[in-house]
Amino acid sequence: MPEQQQEQAASHKNEKVGTVVSTKMEKTIVVEVSRRVPHPIYKRIVTRRKKFYAHDEASTARMGDTVRIVEHRPLSKLKRWTLGDVVRRAVQVGVEPDQVDPAAEAITGARGKAKK
Repeated sequence: MPEQQQEQAASHKNEKVGTVVSTKMEKTIVVEVSRRVPHPIYKRIVTRRKKFYAHDEASTARMGDTVRIVEHRPLSKLKRWTLGDVVRRAVQVGVEPDQVDPAAEAITGARGKAKK
């Protein structure tokens, strides 16, 4: 009997894994899902991409993250998905201003002036 309850608790909603391409809206992310399929005539493998709008209540996803989105009831004109979980975080490349070494900045500044 407990096994049947566990099976009923597991949802059969559609899930997709994709990359976050936009977080500019409040509580909404745009996820691009790619799939590789053979071309119907030429049979060459081609990449098909589609963007989905997903609800992100806590704004946990960031640009470049790989996320899992889960099918949901319509939340707006375009949103029919919610953020399931973040599969992999994107690498952050930016440097904070307080981490810049003043000595290194003086050297690069001097080189820049010498070239002009």
